[in-house]
Amino acid sequence: MEIVWGTKDLLIAGQPYQGFPILLWDSMESCSQANQFFRYYLLRGEIGSKQSWPSTGRALYDYFSFLQAHELDWRNVDRGEAKSLVAAYRDYCLVTCELGRNTTRQRLTYICKFYEFALQKGWVTRLPFGHEERTVKRETSFLEHIDSSGGKALVNDVMPRCYKSLPKFLSMAQTKSLLKAADNPHHRIMIQLALRTGLRRNELATFPLAYVFDPDKAGRNERNLRVLLDPYDGSGMETKGSKERQIWVSRKFMSELYRYVSKVRGERASLGKNQKALLLNHLGKPYGSAGKSLNRIISKIGKLAGIEVHTHMLRHTYATHTLVNLQRDPQNGLDPLVFLQRQLGHGSIQTTIVYLHLINEMADKAVFAYDDELNQMAEAA
Repeated sequence: MEIVWGTKDLLIAGQPYQGFPILLWDSMESCSQANQFFRYYLLRGEIGSKQSWPSTGRALYDYFSFLQAHELDWRNVDRGEAKSLVAAYRDYCLVTCELGRNTTRQRLTYICKFYEFALQKGWVTRLPFGHEERTVKRETSFLEHIDSSGGKALVNDVMPRCYKSLPKFLSMAQTKSLLKAADNPHHRIMIQLALRTGLRRNELATFPLAYVFDPDKAGRNERNLRVLLDPYDGSGMETKGSKERQIWVSRKFMSELYRYVSKVRGERASLGKNQKALLLNHLGKPYGSAGKSLNRIISKIGKLAGIEVHTHMLRHTYATHTLVNLQRDPQNGLDPLVFLQRQLGHGSIQTTIVYLHLINEMADKAVFAYDDELNQMAEAA
């Protein structure tokens, strides 16, 4: 019996859901328990972004495939072994597959949620894992002084302990090498857009042509220009959680984007119909909204430059260098962390603080004058 994972466009309660995760047995019979869980877990809003839905399907697919390969039944929670099914899968991920702790934790989160749902439905007699008290890091709040938990919480005992690593970013020397290796002007502007704005992968892929304008004709003399990322303005813009936000783009880079649209983009735009996205592939079509092909291009250029890089690392690079510059030269009493949080679209300031921890450990002074050096590179190109 073979397990197949995929996605399917569904109509549930009159609402269309594209790319909904689905598990199949023998490519014919639906795995009803897993798919009932998908409908319950995803449609109740546990995961806000539909872009993250496939990872839930892949987690369960991999778990069921592991069980099948070892001739184990997912319902056998009282198997009498020292190691539970979920614990065995955890060790398989960490030891055999050498997956990262965060990747393993993400998979186990969905699997544990599935078993909790299965227990409620009576499909299993008990959970194949227990709970233990661990010290957890909580977000600070004004009620912190009356928190009696002592920083302790009950967590699933199968979860590997979390050792949060600091994000990786490019130095200025690496950034120069990456841009130098991007001899294709379409790829170069793609990298520049990521480095100048800190947009996520799907935001880069769907960044609209309509957001680019000639700053010299806008009647504004500001050094930096506001751009509203609005998923509901009909431009095709996608943001995490479909949340609207404003970002700042330097006037100089907006001019560069406008020159690209006026003199270079037409080479690809002429190959297809009118496309809303700024970035088009070699066929004149927009990149997929997940941004995977875009990521492959950036990784390939990185290899040419001798750098291991992915799209999200460019976001980290923007955030790290921008925070250093803002702390070095604060403007108009602007809070660097709050500005960066809004620019990146973080729901919590705690997510942004990781960059503060990062720069506190840095000793490389080459991160200073980041935007000025990018401007010099753009002028020399």
